[in-house]
Amino acid sequence: MIRTRQMLELMMRLTPPTLALSALLLVVSSVGHSGTAMRARNPVAVTLTLAGETALAQPQGVNTAIDDFETALAVDPTDRVALVGLARASLAQGLPGKAIRYYREALGYYPNDLALLEGQGEALVAKGAFTKANESLAKIRALCLTSCPEQVALSNAIAHGTAQPPISAAQIKINPVLTEGEAKN
Repeated sequence: MIRTRQMLELMMRLTPPTLALSALLLVVSSVGHSGTAMRARNPVAVTLTLAGETALAQPQGVNTAIDDFETALAVDPTDRVALVGLARASLAQGLPGKAIRYYREALGYYPNDLALLEGQGEALVAKGAFTKANESLAKIRALCLTSCPEQVALSNAIAHGTAQPPISAAQIKINPVLTEGEAKN
C-alpha cells in the first residue's frame, strides 16, 4: 500500500511538468509550420500604422507618416506593415536606397513574403540596380508555383525601368574652395 501511494505521489509531481513540456513542444513545433506571419500584431502598432497609411495618402503627409511608422516600430520592431510603410514613404521622398534597407529588414523577419520581395525589387529598379532586382524576381519565381501577380508586376517594372547612365569623371564639375586671402582679391 505504501509503495502504491508513493508511486501516485511521484506521478502527481511529474505530471504537471510533463504536461507543460509537452504543450511547449507542441507550440514550438507548430510555430515552425505556421511561420512568423501568423503571429498577432500589437494593437498599438496597428493603430499607428493605420494613421501612417492615412498620412501617407495625403500630399504633404510623408513626414507625419514616417513618424507614425517609426513609432509603430518602437512598439513592435518586427511589424511588417510599419517597415513597408517606411519603405513606401522613403520612395515617396525619392530615397530608393533607404526603401531597399527597410525591405531588407522586413525580409529578415518574413523571408518568403512575395509582396516584400516585389517591393524590394521595385525599389532596386528605382535605384537602377537591375541585377539585384532580377535576383528578387528569381526568388519570387521560386516561391510561386505558377505565375503570380507579384512576379508579373516586378517583371514589368524591370522591363520598363530605366537605369541612369553612370557618371564619368569628366561630367563632375568641381568648384574650387577659396582660402580667405584668395577671396579678397
